[in-house]
Amino acid sequence: MDEDEKRAKRIAQYAIGQDLSNLSIEEVGETIEALETEIKRLKQIKIEKNESITAAAKFFKI
Repeated sequence: MDEDEKRAKRIAQYAIGQDLSNLSIEEVGETIEALETEIKRLKQIKIEKNESITAAAKFFKI
């Protein structure tokens, strides 16, 4: 397993509220980047779902 795979695995195993004292500065930075990307993805899906709800409400005149 190369270093990138190890890094990806550590980030994938991140859990909100976990003990962060064992992470290196590099790992903290990588985790922040991964979480920021995930936040953007979540915000986009929220927008899309709200648009679907609005379209359905207009169609059914709710």
